[in-house]
This record gives sequence, structure tokens and C-alpha cells, in this order.
Amino acid sequence: MQLLKPKGSSNLSWYSYFVVVLCLCTNVRAITWPWEDSSSSSSDSSATSSSSDSSSTNGITWPWQDNSDSSSSASSESSSSSASSSSGGSSASSESSTRKNQYAPYETSCPSGDISREAKNISSSERDYMSNRHETTNKNLIGFLSKRANLSDFDAKSFINDYSDEHNISIGLAFSGGGYRAMLNGAGQILGLDDRYDEAKENGLGGLLQSSSYLAGLSGGNWLVGSLVLNNWISVADIIEGDIDIWNLEDSIFNPSGINLVKTVRYYNNIRTSIEAKQDAGFDTSLTDLWGRALSHQFFPDEDGGENVTWSSIRDLSKFSDYEMPFPIVIADGRTPGTFIMDSNSSVFEINPFELGSWDPSVHSFVDVKYVGSSMKSNDPNTSKCAVNFDNGGFIMGTSSTLFNQGLLRISNTGLNKAVKSIVSSILGKLSYAEDDIAAYEPNPFYENDFGTYNSISTNNTLFLVDGGEDQQNIPLYPLIQNARDVDIIFAYDNSADTDSNWPNGTSLVHTYRRQFSKQGKGTPFPYVPSEETFVKDELNKQPVFFGCDAGNLTSLLDFHKNSDINETDVPLVVYMPNYRTSYNSNTSTYKMSYDEDEKMGIIKNGFEVSTSNNLTDDSDWAKCVGCAIIRRSQERLGQEQSSECKKCFDNYCWSDGEKAAASSSVSGSSSTSESSSTSKSSSKSSSTSQSSSSDKPKDSNANALYISLPLAFFTSFIIALSLLV
Repeated sequence: MQLLKPKGSSNLSWYSYFVVVLCLCTNVRAITWPWEDSSSSSSDSSATSSSSDSSSTNGITWPWQDNSDSSSSASSESSSSSASSSSGGSSASSESSTRKNQYAPYETSCPSGDISREAKNISSSERDYMSNRHETTNKNLIGFLSKRANLSDFDAKSFINDYSDEHNISIGLAFSGGGYRAMLNGAGQILGLDDRYDEAKENGLGGLLQSSSYLAGLSGGNWLVGSLVLNNWISVADIIEGDIDIWNLEDSIFNPSGINLVKTVRYYNNIRTSIEAKQDAGFDTSLTDLWGRALSHQFFPDEDGGENVTWSSIRDLSKFSDYEMPFPIVIADGRTPGTFIMDSNSSVFEINPFELGSWDPSVHSFVDVKYVGSSMKSNDPNTSKCAVNFDNGGFIMGTSSTLFNQGLLRISNTGLNKAVKSIVSSILGKLSYAEDDIAAYEPNPFYENDFGTYNSISTNNTLFLVDGGEDQQNIPLYPLIQNARDVDIIFAYDNSADTDSNWPNGTSLVHTYRRQFSKQGKGTPFPYVPSEETFVKDELNKQPVFFGCDAGNLTSLLDFHKNSDINETDVPLVVYMPNYRTSYNSNTSTYKMSYDEDEKMGIIKNGFEVSTSNNLTDDSDWAKCVGCAIIRRSQERLGQEQSSECKKCFDNYCWSDGEKAAASSSVSGSSSTSESSSTSKSSSKSSSTSQSSSSDKPKDSNANALYISLPLAFFTSFIIALSLLV
């Protein structure tokens, strides 16, 4: 019996296609990523996750375990799959319902008000959101400080409420990049803060998430943030219990249906259709369109893989409208193809539910993210018509993680025969920017911008954005240290692969610290931090560490910034939370594209333990010490003395000696970090890992090779299949 062929396919039978696939599967050689040494070993060595120490659970019942073994409930305010089904609802108007493909941008009337502004302050929309959000966070923070932190001789209610007219305590959460490793570690870390998960309330920091004002993600960290937020603020527990069908990682994103060739071809054909629809609408496309659509199929439960989900549609989600989620922010860097960026010259862009733009002098403006894709000139629309639907949720998440585009680029540079290379080239040739690891935003929303100083951005018809970690700032700290946001404390979750064995070593903090001494970073003071060498030598990358504990030591920093509007107490205290092993080797390769259930759950569990001081067994006072850190800046503003228990916590966790030594030296015009001693807390953990100079960007050498022959075969097969379907 002859198999049916999709409409428009060639006369080549599916049987012949299947034979081609088999040949590819058996003959294609394993490839490495472009930055890897072709002679390197394929083993993941120490970066490969070992089996979980399942016996060491400290009495914790995990969400994926049988409920009959525990009375644990996953949620006190659970978000059901039915709630998430409406979550990605596009913000597009009813005219979008008649369009054949929901991915393509389309024209509509421009709004009556301005859609672009100078970056003098947060937007009025963000200000309104935060004003209402603080009513929720204040209530939750009172509960956290009273019940979880259980601070002695401290009236949390009066401390929070009596001064709320002057200042609301604002907590920021920042999740680093690092591929699926960062997403899964971050999932466990954020689960440890979520009071919708009972174990977090009993053995962790449950309620801290509900007390937080801002939530920032970068690259893999933004896959976590984006998939939670765009699915109407579901909890990680909902995902791992199977209440919503996302994060299926057993098969590679390049081959999501395993050996089911029909589904694989349909999957990629749908992606191709979306990209072609965007092109037909008159917009340039890049590899990020392909990458973003692939990510969407993993992060949205609907059959179309979030085709009609826009970033601006977050505004319409019930959990956002009710101020139940922290204000989400995505980070990307501006970079023209063929150029190199570092912390001092990069333009850091942020994308939030209301705007896209940058605080940096180079751009210093924001545009309404709903109307990105509109033709702009000198801060205003060029015509009476504006584009909407450009801000596809998957495209935004892909923008923050363009590093992975290089995996797609590598396919056409293998030892495959010329005929296959020709087919690959013909498919990639349909993209406007197939050769670059960039996301193309054309028309440039900042074209002939009046507010920025970089002509390379304002004179270009296209805005090019790349992975937010390319400038070595792999933790999205920059939006949270803007004085306009009044953030008191930042919890910096570092799941980077700075060392040869894929552990963090503080590189991201160092580069954010150094950036403040550049033209781009001036006006954004950041606490003193040690060098990467000191991080590793003193094992600060294997324990929580507090930076900026004493605002009085930050005066010399402010002398450099020369901004009378910024006081020492305006510089956030930073709680550094690096990824380290507790029960599972969570240091997998950034470029590991598939995880079986044991690996996925093992990493999430390890992340939970990192976030909660190993279920409060490593330090039973961990929640108390976190509470002390949260109230520190407000106490300093009010001139209140720390309690003895808080002083003890700070003695254990603060990098105080190094901070004092750094403060005693002049920082004017300096970008060096201090080599002084670390926190007084002695580490009981294993010996330090070797240190690498790179961040989570590709390493030039000593990288663990990632072999993806089967995904490569299927991805190449997909391209062959598409050529037959055209």
C-alpha cells in the first residue's frame, strides 16, 4: 500500500525517504560544536551527571514521587493545566483570528499615545504594576519574616507597614544562563522559594517567591522564567507532576519525536510554515526564528507550540493582572554581526511585558514591546500603521539564547556529501540572516533614536540582539541594579559553566562589578566582589555568600559614580547562590540537548537543596539568615542596629573582610576586584574546582565534546524532507 504524501510533495516516495534517513543514521559521523576541538573526547567526564543520591532525601518527598508515599501537596494556590491553556493567549486583536498563521506579524492602527520614551525612569505601566504588586509582597513578606525566618524580637508587621509609604522592600531574583542545566537547576532553586509547594514551606524558603518584586532570566534561565510566566505563572511542581505537558526533554530539541519520522517531519514543517509566514508578511528572519519556534514546542502545551503567544500578552494573563507574579524581565545584548562585545562596551537590552530597550547611554530609551516590528524614525512611528505580533514568546526566549544557533549553523559544515550540503544551504538560504548567531529586529525600533549615543545602533535599519551572556554577565543583574527600581536585595542564582568541569566561579559577578567603571555602566553601583581566583580558592563558589552587607563600606563606590540621587543604601545587597553538588552532579554541559527523567529530576532536586541549604540540614538557621539579609538595607536607612542573631548570620555568610579591604582602596577609575579574604564561614565542602577564564560562552579549548550524530541525522533528514515537501 502506498503511503500518502503531504500536499505539495514531490514524487519521491516516503519509502525512499526512509532509506535516506537510515543511510544518514548509519553513516553520518558524530560532530562537535564549532568551538570544540575535533580531537577531543566525547565523554562528559565530571560534567556528566551521576546517579542521584536518592537515599539522602532528608525526609523530603518530591513532587514527582507517588502521593501515596507522602501527604505532601504540590500547591496551596495551584495553577491547573486549564489555567495554563489560556496562558499564552495572544495580545493580538480579533483580526488576527482570520490569519492563516499566528506567528506572522501584521499591521494595525498605531496607538494614540507615545510608543517610545527616554530611559529616565521606569515606565508608568511598570510603576502601576509595582505599586499594586507591593501590596501583595508586603503581606507575603510579613508572613515569611514571621513564620519562615522566625526572627527574634522583631515585629515584621510594623516594620513593613509603618514605613511602606516611604519605601517598600523590593526583592529581585536573577537566574543565570547555561542551557537546560540552568533551566533545571533554576527550577529546583525557585521551587525552594515557592509556598505553593508544601516542602518549601516546611524545609525551605517557601514564601520568598511570593514576596519578590522582580524576576529576571537570561538564556537558559529565561527558559525557566518564560515558561513559568507565559503559562500563567504555573509552579515548577505543576510541571514535574505532569499537570501541564511541557519540559519533555528525553529527546533532543533537534529530534523531538524520537524515531517517529512522520511527527518529526510535521514538527519541522510547522516551524518552516511559521517562518515563511513571517517572511511573506515582509519581515526578515534569522536562525533565532527557527530556534525560538523549536523552544516553543517544549515550553507550551498547545499543538501549535505557542504560535500565537506574544511577550506583550503577559499583560492579559490573569496572574499578572492580579499582581500574583514578580515582574518578569528578559536580558539580551546588542551586537552587530561580525563584532565582539565585552562587559564595558556591550549594550544590555531588557524585555519586559511592557517594553524593550536599554538603560545604557548607547540607547537610553524604551519602546512598547507590543509594537516592536513597526517602522520607527526619531522615536515615532513612520506611518499611521503599526506592526503587532512581532514579539512572539518563543522568539523572545530564543533572542536571549542565540548562543545555541551555532548548533544549527554547524550542520552544513560537516562531512556530509555535497548533495546534502546543497539541500541544507537551500533551506538556510531562505533565512535573511542564516549565517549569524543573532536575532534580527527589523525595522530597528531605535532607528535615528534621539536619546542614544551609539550611531552603530541608531543608524542601522536592523537591531541585532544576541545571547545575554555574550558579554560575560551571565547572571541578569543589570536590570535589578537600576536605581529607578529601588531593589533592596538580589538573589543571584549562578548556574554558569565557568570552570572546565562546568561549575560557576563568580565570573558573572566580577564582570558586572567591573562594568560600573565604564561609560556604559556608570551610575549603576554594584558591591565589591573578589576575583574569580579568590572565588575558587576560598570555595565561595560552593556556598551562599552575601556581598555588600555593610552599606557604609560602599561610599567610595559612590564617589566614583558622582550621582547625588544615589545613596549607599540604594546599592542592593547581593545573595550569591552558586550551583554546587549536594546529591547530584548538576554540572552538565551547556550544550547537552536531552535529559532523561532521572537526570531531569536529579538536577531539579539538587537545585532545591542548593536553594534551601540542603532542606535546612546544612544550616537550620538558613531561613533566618535570609530574613536578616532582606531587612538589612531598610534597617540601615532607619539607623537600626542588627540583632545578635542577624550579626551571627552575617559573620557566617558575608564577604565582610574583603569588602572592607576593597573599600579602603581607591576605586576611582579602577575596574579591579579585591583579592582579600573571603567570608569567615569555613567550607566543609570538597576541594575547589579548576578555574577557567571564560563564562558560559563556548570555550576555545578543553571543552567537553558534545556528540549529536542521531539528532544531526534527523535534523538533516528534516531538511531533506522539507525539500521534498516544497
